[in-house]
Amino acid sequence: MSQSIDQIMRLAPVIPVIVIDRVEDAVPMAEALVAGGLTVLEVTLRTPAALDAITAMKSVKGAVVGAGTVLDPAMLKGAIAAGAEFIVSPGLTDNLGKAAVASGIPFLPGTANAGDIMRGMDLGLDRFKFFPAATSGGIPALKALAGPFGQARFCPTGGISLATAPDWLVLEAVLCVGGSWVVPSGPLDPAKIETLAREAAALSRH
Repeated sequence: MSQSIDQIMRLAPVIPVIVIDRVEDAVPMAEALVAGGLTVLEVTLRTPAALDAITAMKSVKGAVVGAGTVLDPAMLKGAIAAGAEFIVSPGLTDNLGKAAVASGIPFLPGTANAGDIMRGMDLGLDRFKFFPAATSGGIPALKALAGPFGQARFCPTGGISLATAPDWLVLEAVLCVGGSWVVPSGPLDPAKIETLAREAAALSRH
């Protein structure tokens, strides 16, 4: 039985947002993240290696591997075929939303305003990514949005760092944050990734 998106969002305070260029980096990267305490991994479909990386990372014990930057039903299908256990999108369209709901896969669509959230709720969704968090009004905007949508919970992503993550995680409406800082660009450094993951996993939530 797969976990719900709510359960996945509660596994760790930070979901690393991963842009991967080399499939051979996938397993050591996932092992370092899981060893550091971050078990939910979002592999963005921004590179040719992404789908194969999802398949490879699934072999790492304890990893819950999903696909990010899913933009349309065709990408959704490809991600599911690669073994993605959850789907993250930067936004929400009717086409993608309906296809994701119909597939039954845990789905975290991006929202930045009340209309996005209402569109999601029309599809029966109440767990959302708040994206891009820092430039969509930041914490004051999310606090204001959370007001009318009491049952909605969020994973703010975009422009969040280890320094600012705690300010988001104290909000009742926030279950976790997404961050790319845990997996720095450049040559793979598993020891550094594990250290960054450990710092992120130690952040406390409200």
